[in-house]
Amino acid sequence: MQYIHEPHRIHVNDENGKMIVNATFPEIKPGVVNVDHTFVDPALRGQGIASQLMHEVCRYARAQGYRMVATCPYAVVWFKRHQDQCDLIDEQTQATLAPECQIF
Repeated sequence: MQYIHEPHRIHVNDENGKMIVNATFPEIKPGVVNVDHTFVDPALRGQGIASQLMHEVCRYARAQGYRMVATCPYAVVWFKRHQDQCDLIDEQTQATLAPECQIF
């Protein structure tokens, strides 16, 4: 999968230029980004692509020196299942989010 990296966004387009995979993570305070949206085209779901996307988002965040929080429901569940990536979570900020966004 050929990821396209833009500031605060990673996506994949198909051969026709249609976006088929997308994650957005705007900066909510200096050095902290919020994974607020993930999308995988319905034709690709169930193949682990969303998880691969989240791994790519984490790699990008590490490379940029970002801390993270998650409000996207998929991202919240993903972090709960991938505790090895939770060192990226800004626990203080995540704790201020709605109960459904709690990871720890």
